[in-house]
Amino acid sequence: MHILTEKKPRSFLMIPISIALSAMMANLSFAQTSFGVGLTASTLGAGVQAAVSVSKYSNIRGGFNAFNYTDNFTKDGVNYSGTLKLRSAQVTYDQYFPRLGGFHVSPGALIYDDNAGNAAASVPAGQSFTLGGTTYYSGSTNAVNGTGAITFSKAAPMVLFGFGNLLPRSNRHFGVNFEAGVVFQGSPNAKLNLTGTSCLINATTGCVNAATDPGVQSNVQSEQNKLNNDLSPFKYYPVISIGFSYKF
Repeated sequence: MHILTEKKPRSFLMIPISIALSAMMANLSFAQTSFGVGLTASTLGAGVQAAVSVSKYSNIRGGFNAFNYTDNFTKDGVNYSGTLKLRSAQVTYDQYFPRLGGFHVSPGALIYDDNAGNAAASVPAGQSFTLGGTTYYSGSTNAVNGTGAITFSKAAPMVLFGFGNLLPRSNRHFGVNFEAGVVFQGSPNAKLNLTGTSCLINATTGCVNAATDPGVQSNVQSEQNKLNNDLSPFKYYPVISIGFSYKF
């Protein structure tokens, strides 16, 4: 009788031990698939991403995006040679929902936002151009030229929604990922600077220094304000992304 009473507690002890061992094995198996990388193409540029698992249904993901675009255009008689440069680094927390396929919600931020537009401005000598509703002529001996720049906040919150997972909780290694969302970057800030000679009557008459004349500078400010108003909708920058990933 004494021997039988000792065996019962030992058999009951095996139950929690078995459960603990099973959980440890499951965790070890999960840890082996906890890192993934991806390549993306999005409205933020071409990107490289990496993710690590936080829990069974969540990841922490980081990435870097880059893109350059150059174009020439004319506005109000001023010729611009412009370059759009996209450079950003992002971090998101990806929360997945097991009954919704690979759907996830990803709050996060652009922790580094160096997106910017820069342009060189010029007006050929003798040609007319308009600033703030006033018509000027570019001086014949010192033609008007200048610069323009558009900058954004250096960091901004964002939220993304999408399908796909850099770390699928299965035996798959390759994946396709799609996302859409918005960056709350605030209104862009446009700056205009002009130098050279601006003339009110013709290319040689009524001429002033565009960089220092109060009338010209007031119209430059008016043009700058107009540009900022036109750009104000971009305080909500749309993000659309598609990518391919590999899980290690």
